[in-house]
Amino acid sequence: MKTADTAVTAGGGPAAPRPGLRERKKRRTRDTLLRSALELFTEQGYEGTTVDDIAEAAEVSQRTFFRYFASKEEAAFFVSRLAESHFVDAVRRRPPGEAPLDVLRRSLTESWDTIGEAIEQLVPLELHMRFYRVIESTPALLAAHLRRATELEEQIARVIAEREGIDVDADPRPRVVVAVFGAVMRVTERIWSAGDDVSLTALRDLHAAYLDQVEPALAGSWRTD
Repeated sequence: MKTADTAVTAGGGPAAPRPGLRERKKRRTRDTLLRSALELFTEQGYEGTTVDDIAEAAEVSQRTFFRYFASKEEAAFFVSRLAESHFVDAVRRRPPGEAPLDVLRRSLTESWDTIGEAIEQLVPLELHMRFYRVIESTPALLAAHLRRATELEEQIARVIAEREGIDVDADPRPRVVVAVFGAVMRVTERIWSAGDDVSLTALRDLHAAYLDQVEPALAGSWRTD
C-alpha cells in the first residue's frame, strides 16, 4: 500500500507529512517569484522594477503573481518576515529567569544558527543579503523597513513584559530595552550594508561587537522578588 512520504526528526520520531504534489508546485512558483523579484530589485532597483517584470522573469502571468503576493513590497519583505518570525519564536522559547537583554541576545544567537538554512530553502542566502543594500538605498523600502521594525519591537516588548510579569503600558522598560536592542541592529545593518563583506557572518560579528558596548548598561534582572 502506498503511504504519504514523511520526514523523520532528529529524535527519530515522525515529523510532519511531506507536502503533496500540488503544494510543492505552489511553493516552487512562490520561490521562483521571490528569487526573480530580489534579483531584479538588486540589478535594476526597486523603483525600476514592475510586477510585470517580475512575472515575466518567473515565466508566469501578472495574475499569478498576485495570487502569492498582494504587492511588490510584500514580495520584497517576504524573506525578512521569515527571519523576524524565527527571532520572535526564539524569544518565546527562552527559559524563565533570564534577564531581558540576555533573552534578546541569546535569541538572536539562536536565530543566526538557523535562519541561514531557512532562507536558503526560499532564495540564495547571498541574494537575500545583497538585497539589504537595496533597502538602505531606496527611500520607499527603507521607510517600510523602519515601520516594520517598529511593529516588531512592539511585539517583542510585549513578550518581554509578559515574561517579566509587568504591564508593558505602565512600565517603560520592555519598550526601552527592545528599542535599544533594535537601534543597535539598525546601526549595524547600515554600517554592514556599506561595507565590502555582505555575508551573514559579517553582520552577526558586527552586531555582537556593537552590542558588547551597550550591554553593561542594560544587563541584569529586573525582578524584585
